Amino acid sequence: MSSATSAASLPSGLAVLTTFPDVLFIPEIIFGGLVWILVASAKVMLAMPQGWVMFVSVLCFVMSTTLLCLYLCGAHGGSCSWVTLDVICQGTAALFYLSAAVLQAYVTYNLKVSSSTFPHAIYKENIAAVVFAFLATLMYVIHKVYSLRRWKSS
Repeated sequence: MSSATSAASLPSGLAVLTTFPDVLFIPEIIFGGLVWILVASAKVMLAMPQGWVMFVSVLCFVMSTTLLCLYLCGAHGGSCSWVTLDVICQGTAALFYLSAAVLQAYVTYNLKVSSSTFPHAIYKENIAAVVFAFLATLMYVIHKVYSLRRWKSS
């Protein structure tokens, strides 16, 4: 199909904030930022898994914010390659966030097992990080599914 078809399917300007699935950038950024804040403020029990969670949350936060800004500016210019880029970014973020959420849940479980050495508040922060990591994963998966549908139709 021509690039005129994909220009209609990729929004630009403020239409990004009113079209689905692009409106999911907002909860992705919010949930990802919350994961970032919660993991950064909690005491690190296992450096390697929580380092991966921090890497994923920062990477996806920056990626989503950058894509949102580029879409708001209309940088895609109607090119169909941006639809493919959107699918790749959302798929990668969904896979990364799923792995990060599972690792954060594993760390939180281990924190509960050794709860005698850690305060209950740190455990609560880690639980919140797990919840928001899975919510971010859900947002990225939904965004990916609808981006794939858009890519298939372009």
